[in-house]
Amino acid sequence: MLPPRLLWRDPRPIPRLNRQEPVTQIVRDRDFYEPTEEDDCSTYSYFCLTHDRHYWHEACGEGAHLIALHCEQHGPENVWPQPLMLMFPEGFAPRLSEAQLVWAQSESDAVWT
Repeated sequence: MLPPRLLWRDPRPIPRLNRQEPVTQIVRDRDFYEPTEEDDCSTYSYFCLTHDRHYWHEACGEGAHLIALHCEQHGPENVWPQPLMLMFPEGFAPRLSEAQLVWAQSESDAVWT
């Protein structure tokens, strides 16, 4: 139901004294691993594709960041839209249709409750 490539960037303005550059997260990508309920993965980190290194807030390089969830076992991995993403759906690129947003919210409710 979701597009094969989906990005999200927090649409809220960055606080004036926060030096963090814009961060875009890859939510879905057709080349990323699609996790299943049978997976027993336990070690994750974020990897910045822009700077080709692990992402640590404000410490992976200057400029905008494009980050992906990285599973130690599977490599780059798709993630389910997080509650913050669903609170600010205008941050998705491409924009989700109303039907996609309703579907993602209903699926998220099942996952997070």
